[in-house]
Amino acid sequence: MDSLAPEPPPATADPAVLLDLQIDRYRRILVAKLEGLTDEQLRSSILPSGWTPLELLKHLAYVEIRWLRWGFLAEDLDDPWGDRRDDRWYVAPEETLADLTALLRATAARSREIAAGTPLDRTAPLGGRFALPVEAPTLGWILVHLLQEYARHVGQLDVVRELLDGATGE
Repeated sequence: MDSLAPEPPPATADPAVLLDLQIDRYRRILVAKLEGLTDEQLRSSILPSGWTPLELLKHLAYVEIRWLRWGFLAEDLDDPWGDRRDDRWYVAPEETLADLTALLRATAARSREIAAGTPLDRTAPLGGRFALPVEAPTLGWILVHLLQEYARHVGQLDVVRELLDGATGE
């Protein structure tokens, strides 16, 4: 899996480039960790919290939607919480791994477009996710938040995958 998700080159110094490369690396690790699981494993939970691997995938796609489109661009979205139902992460029975991987990839492409060439110190406008009296975050803050979301959740998925079938590593 290392070839699917290499670390950025060690000489990379531009923070925007580093964030883009690291977030994309975790997206690839996430998808790779789901490959090889059965549909039953993808839709079942082995954790007390009850989340499933497919729910985690959908959740991370919507995290990007909420922070970059609804948050940073203040887009008016019908359902920025499309991964929630009854205060839980939710995947409809007809949604497949292929569907949710396609959602993540499309979301990632849009996220990269939003961040490309935008200064990290640019502040999100008020509206959408951020309204007074909230202090709107910068693009840099949002991207670091996304990176930590991916790192934390991919780490959780590491444990789930090891418990399911013993697979370890990136």
